[in-house]
Amino acid sequence: MNNSISSSVIKRLPRYYRFLGELQNQGLTRISSRELSEMMGLTASQIRQDLNCFGGFGQQGYGYNLSVLRTEIARILGINNQKGAILIGMGNLGKAVTMHINFETKGFKLIGLFDSKESLVGQMVKTLPIRSIQSLDEFCRENRPEVAILCIPKDAAEEISAELISLGVKGFWNFSHYDLTLKYDDVIVENMHFGDSLMTLSYRLNNEK
Repeated sequence: MNNSISSSVIKRLPRYYRFLGELQNQGLTRISSRELSEMMGLTASQIRQDLNCFGGFGQQGYGYNLSVLRTEIARILGINNQKGAILIGMGNLGKAVTMHINFETKGFKLIGLFDSKESLVGQMVKTLPIRSIQSLDEFCRENRPEVAILCIPKDAAEEISAELISLGVKGFWNFSHYDLTLKYDDVIVENMHFGDSLMTLSYRLNNEK
């Protein structure tokens, strides 16, 4: 990845991808940056600047071909280069993530589910069985997942993440609130904090009136 591209631009790419898909579903084949800006609440200049980071893709007087642009954004995001992922922690959150996230359309293939509770082992969630955490080492050595989704408590995450990194896991979708980057500055982590998002909403309700 080009490290000169700002994280704010990268974080907008999935939103572009989603909006373009919705427009395609409506039967549209092309759109101008101005029309797209009105739908997304961005400026046309911002959209052009963002896309120019990756080559542009638009034609003056014509706009953007939706199919071409969405295909290019998918390529940039690596959506078609699916990476094997495992999920640790099959409580309510882990089950909800497994059931309601379509990993295959986001660049990943969920290949394993794990939990420490023996009462859960063997249960099927979607098409995958829940495996014992004791089998994690063997499974990772055989299947070489690149990504782990952590839906476990903070106090359990430190040990599990150390094991996963030693087994070759390179990226984490982290719901555990344990900051992996404190010890591992070479792993790629996306931290998910629902509480932080809710407090941000609280701030905006109290200050943006």
